[in-house]
Amino acid sequence: MHKTVFKVKAGIFDMDGVITNTMPYHYRAWKKVFKDEGINVSECEIYLREGQPGNITIKEIFSERGERYDEHRMKRILAEKERLFKKTVRRRFIRGSRPFLYFLRSKGIRLALVTGTARHEVVRILPEKLLGLFEVTITGDEVKRGKPHPEPYLLALKKLGIRAKEAVVIENAPFGIRSAKHAKIACIALETSLPKGYLKSADHVFPSFKELKEKVDFL
Repeated sequence: MHKTVFKVKAGIFDMDGVITNTMPYHYRAWKKVFKDEGINVSECEIYLREGQPGNITIKEIFSERGERYDEHRMKRILAEKERLFKKTVRRRFIRGSRPFLYFLRSKGIRLALVTGTARHEVVRILPEKLLGLFEVTITGDEVKRGKPHPEPYLLALKKLGIRAKEAVVIENAPFGIRSAKHAKIACIALETSLPKGYLKSADHVFPSFKELKEKVDFL
């Protein structure tokens, strides 16, 4: 079987929907806070916005519905969404994600984490041993411009001290893919949250880590 080969020094991973199976909890929290404002949102609407700052999600949803909002209302909604997420989230992982991280480490490939989630939440959700696998961790509260802007991935490259062509990104959402591609980094997408049709801007798309490991070699 022909395999795609990546000769890279580092693998850079998104967290929600790639390592942790947390997107359903994000959606339920968003659904509740928007419902309280008289707005119904679909799972797809939220999943397509994964990775972008929450205040922008609120602004876009309100704008699309022709609803008015102000900073006070936005901050209140965002705070409630975060409260609900923290209250309900459970530590669950995408099938195959943890073995794949250890697999890359065993091949001498460095690991970095780039997520829109705040650092205190990352520390709470990821076990200490797993978090320790990542040489560099970039969180949503540490960048001025989140995904789909390239800043998060460019910062990861800078901290790793490598060039874009020396890394590969593992993502699961359109904004994350755009962020990686705008940073000039090759991107592999997984269909863990959205079907392939939404992920076609990635260099390669696979249904799961199992297929990814079967069809890609990392050197």
